[in-house]
Amino acid sequence: FTSINLPRLGIDAKGDQELFFKLLEEKIDLVSEQLDHRFKIQCEKKAKNYPFLMGQGIWIDSEKLSPEDSVREVLKHGTLSIGYIGLAECLVALTGKHHGESDSSQELGIKIISFMREKMDKKSEETQLNYSVIATPAEGLSGRFVKLDKEIYGELKGITDREYYTNGFHIPVYYNTTAFEKINKEAPYHNLSNAGHISYVELDGSPSNNIDAFVKIIKHMKEAGIGYGSINHPLDRDPVCGFSGIIGDVCPNCGRDESDGIKFDRIRRITGYLVGTLDRFNNAKHKEVSERVKHFNSNQK
Repeated sequence: FTSINLPRLGIDAKGDQELFFKLLEEKIDLVSEQLDHRFKIQCEKKAKNYPFLMGQGIWIDSEKLSPEDSVREVLKHGTLSIGYIGLAECLVALTGKHHGESDSSQELGIKIISFMREKMDKKSEETQLNYSVIATPAEGLSGRFVKLDKEIYGELKGITDREYYTNGFHIPVYYNTTAFEKINKEAPYHNLSNAGHISYVELDGSPSNNIDAFVKIIKHMKEAGIGYGSINHPLDRDPVCGFSGIIGDVCPNCGRDESDGIKFDRIRRITGYLVGTLDRFNNAKHKEVSERVKHFNSNQK
């Protein structure tokens, strides 16, 4: 997939929503053309170029191909996706508030992603290929895009004044809200982002310590229409004594701190999956993790 930098379009539109949608349509058309061009290049390959994928039935219909056949009839089952990043910052640029702060911004956010989805659905009908929309899980792009934009526009409050753009349609990680409110705001975007989506809430402790709250969150995700939901919580390990759980500055099991040079392992989710300890995160994601707030329900601790 190829991702569109929504905040830049929002900044360039200078609050003019009609201009924004014109700029967005131009970018969608450009990316669609690029995806189509790349697909055609890939389709020039033959089955013999991929002896394992095409020869072992890994891909749908690959068993029907002879070695000299084009792989187009197999690759057509894949997706040609347009991603998007920074919906929250884009809305700030257009309205002054992101969708977690304002119902009218939420309406505009849904309108923006619906516009993208409609364009991709139309493209799918025209080509009989799987053009789709993905809420980009931006491990590296979130920092790269904002760095580029900061060089052009300077630091704009609520837009380019952090080291990262918010992933896809997410409510900004630093914004104080409840778990249910976050779920309700993000759920409508799941159905619109048919190539991929995820929503998560942050807890400050292990869900095993409050099973009732855990179940309520999961049920609410299901009822709200969350397609892929997760609950993030700290998971730390002391490699010396083997304790696993939540560790502050001192291991609760053996009383050791990190002054001996052996650091605690701290496992965190970067986007849709666990990537290991924090030392593998890039600078933008380090900063994002440090600014994540915990999501509590007003009636559930």
